[in-house]
Amino acid sequence: MKSDDKKIKMYRMMTLLLSVGIIAMAIWFIYQIQALQVLPSHLLIPICIAICLIALIFIALWNYYQHLTWAKVLLSIVNISMLIVFSVGNFYLYKTHNTLQVVTTQQKEVKNTISLLVKNDSEIENIHDLNEKRVGRLSSIDTVGTTQMLSHLQEQYGVDTESLLPFEIVSFDSVEKEVEALYNDEVQAIILNESYRTNVLEYEPYANFNNEVRSIDEVIYYTKIDNDALAVPEITKNSFNILISGNDTYGDVGELSRSDVNMVVTVNPETKTVLLTSIPRDSYVEFVCDEQDACIAGSNDKITHTGLHGINTTKKTVENLLGITINYTFRANFSSVMEIVDAIGGIDVEIPEGMAVETFYANHTLEGVHEGMNHLQGERALAFARERYAYIDGDNQRVRNQQTVLKAIFAKATSPEIIVNYSSLLDAFQGAFDTTLSKDEITTLIKYQIQENPQWKFESYQLTGEGDQLLSPELGQTAYVTIVDPYSITLAHDKIEAVLKGESADSIEEPVSDFSSEPSNGYDQNSSNDYSEPIYYDPYQEPQSYDSFVDDESQIEDLENQDEYPTIEDQTEAQE
Repeated sequence: MKSDDKKIKMYRMMTLLLSVGIIAMAIWFIYQIQALQVLPSHLLIPICIAICLIALIFIALWNYYQHLTWAKVLLSIVNISMLIVFSVGNFYLYKTHNTLQVVTTQQKEVKNTISLLVKNDSEIENIHDLNEKRVGRLSSIDTVGTTQMLSHLQEQYGVDTESLLPFEIVSFDSVEKEVEALYNDEVQAIILNESYRTNVLEYEPYANFNNEVRSIDEVIYYTKIDNDALAVPEITKNSFNILISGNDTYGDVGELSRSDVNMVVTVNPETKTVLLTSIPRDSYVEFVCDEQDACIAGSNDKITHTGLHGINTTKKTVENLLGITINYTFRANFSSVMEIVDAIGGIDVEIPEGMAVETFYANHTLEGVHEGMNHLQGERALAFARERYAYIDGDNQRVRNQQTVLKAIFAKATSPEIIVNYSSLLDAFQGAFDTTLSKDEITTLIKYQIQENPQWKFESYQLTGEGDQLLSPELGQTAYVTIVDPYSITLAHDKIEAVLKGESADSIEEPVSDFSSEPSNGYDQNSSNDYSEPIYYDPYQEPQSYDSFVDDESQIEDLENQDEYPTIEDQTEAQE
């Protein structure tokens, strides 16, 4: 009898503790839902009331029917399950809040790494082995980083000036020449900013650079980041521009690197319109930056090189080019794309007739894409977004592919099935990108999506131009560039302005404003061309693959060995 009384007391104690736990978890769950502010009020209040009522009713029934064995067992299972559900729900709500906090927290400084590199087979193990050796440096590129390394070396050797260092310093006016000197043993070490590694890999003789050199010393310094948002009031009612910048690196999204994807996303919540305006990576444009960004302001270079000086330089350069104001920035890299696509369970993209790709240039081990609908996981989605050699239209088609991938990600991320992959999506977001959109603005947009379920209309446009070989100050030598057609710049400006004002971008078929961006160096402003019609590539033309003009594999191999996609002259020769 005493044993039965003891069991009853223990059961009641357990019931009481679990009841308190359920109430505590329910209160915490309600608080987190309210604090996250993603549910509209007409859903938030009923859900909170329902949670309270369900928890209280089942706890009351559990305590009231303890004398009935079947009821006690059934209600125990229900209440323990409810405690588990509330606990898991609280975990995901906390994780969501933390993820939003991470991606919207802006870094105030960016890390810069300057390395002292030697060849792998070099006998030099540390800086003290440099005595009587020759060390290469860049004369006019990244002078700040080079100065930091030389000051560090002076400190290590205990000397006051460069001239007293026990090795000879040799200057080079381009990255390629500096690396070439290292490979030819003209110098035994070189000073190189790590952000320039991707430039080195573009040169065919140094495609394996990362595995052929090693660092014997490095200097790390930080530069200030000034990239504040120009926030719009009531983000679900007022239109705004977001700059998407995609770095050509893996790993840390905050690492300085070339900006290979440059896309302005214009959003008008009132008309439910989204315009994607893409700028080819090789567009030859005037650089604009703040003093701390250390770019060669006023010079012309590929827009991809603005990323070497931070997203603020990319933003200001794009604003100057298109004559617009960018409200927010969104930065990601190669790792981001793969992780996010994998996290949402892959994306579906439709490939039009004639645009199938057997294998991707960026990764020959991957299956390409076939005509019709394709389901792509992260690695294939990235390779598809990077592909340009498989198309006669080169970088122009790559821009279209990038827009296709972005639309597919948005479609999947806003679909109901995303709930199944919610946890993995949150994990992918951690460190996958950063944005100047605030946490409150993001949650407001989520709330708007839940409440209104808007059917977004996507429109797209891309700048066009013609290939040329011009000086790249960042490389210190000539390089392939795209001279952007002023007509397409004005048309892009007018399309963006139209969407901001509530009109459709597709309704703007030719320029309607007098906006004119200064032409890049090398463009003949006094040319007799009639700009009443577009020149160069037509962004709306039917895409074409290389199959339409390449006759044999040797021609494809020749094209793939080029640094960039073929020029119009190359295409003409191939056709002949």
